[in-house]
Amino acid sequence: MKLTVLITLFITQLGTLPQPKKESVLNDSGAPKPLISQKDKPVWMLTYFRQRYPTRIEIDAQGKTVEVPLENPMLINKLHIALSTDGRHWTPLNDNNPVWEHHMRDPYVRRGPDGLWRILSTGGGGRSDREKVGPSCLYVTSKDLIHWQEEGQLPLMKDARDESGALARNIWAPEWFYDAKTGEYVLFWSSSYKDAGWKESRLWFSRTRDWKTFTPAKVLFNPPYSVIDGTLLEHKGTYYLFHKEEEFGAKTGERRAIRVATSKSLEGPYTVIEGEMNKGQLVPVITEGPTVMEDPRKSGWLLLYDYCMTNRFGVSSSPDLLHWKVEEEVSFPSEARHGCVSRLTAAEAKALEEAYPNKK
Repeated sequence: MKLTVLITLFITQLGTLPQPKKESVLNDSGAPKPLISQKDKPVWMLTYFRQRYPTRIEIDAQGKTVEVPLENPMLINKLHIALSTDGRHWTPLNDNNPVWEHHMRDPYVRRGPDGLWRILSTGGGGRSDREKVGPSCLYVTSKDLIHWQEEGQLPLMKDARDESGALARNIWAPEWFYDAKTGEYVLFWSSSYKDAGWKESRLWFSRTRDWKTFTPAKVLFNPPYSVIDGTLLEHKGTYYLFHKEEEFGAKTGERRAIRVATSKSLEGPYTVIEGEMNKGQLVPVITEGPTVMEDPRKSGWLLLYDYCMTNRFGVSSSPDLLHWKVEEEVSFPSEARHGCVSRLTAAEAKALEEAYPNKK
């Protein structure tokens, strides 16, 4: 399949998908939207990094990988924060600039039961023993979301090898989940042994109590497709594992979008739920980086994700975590990628606004 045919098919396909309206972080006057917060009312925080991809990977009819150039690439692998009271309209802090000058991709930022904020993020670099222990992810902590401390780089796949004895090539989009039943933190991420992280990828996990010693990595989720970007929610005794199906090309068709699997046990096994879009998926293609939150407007849930190849963010709503409808009226910071949502108090939100004010 020639490059021109690939581009034509991609553009044609996008035209058939539900497209949210153009997003903006500005109001009618051209100034940043003010955060409408009320005393003692919760505010939601979105953490993210910024990127416009330089290329889109495609696979032609002969199975060859083709890179399709995209316009105006940019990358800021650093931590950004935006706030919202409705989950649909988000105001970036610090004029959509980083709040910390440190490498940070796919930042997963959540508060633990001890009150400490913990970040896991893709990459980190700097380990001199990578050839012996494999890839690492970055671990960071904060007491107030303003002062940050790098705790180290975690080689979570150091004890896992494939049939040939080779180490994994990557640790992507790591997250953590507190298991109240055991008092342990469960770290999970995607890894592949192939020459590209999206090939034959699986979700892995490890447990820790002290963030110093970790159990050997095991496979958490092994569906009949390549999978990345897992995020976990427990609700009424059921675990919901949202994730990205990472399949595309002449053999499978375009399958790069969000799905969900459920289990009564944190470690599975998980059963893939057949969504209502694109033969089993929940949201339009091409999307990734899911994060889930309670809907501040009504009973139900919001699923946030980014349209990674077209530089937009999206939201879908659901009454039951299984059936989802795309929300049309949304606004997000420009170039936001792979968000994570956490709930704050009004006082915490005010402290962030004071620490990272918008000046434009």
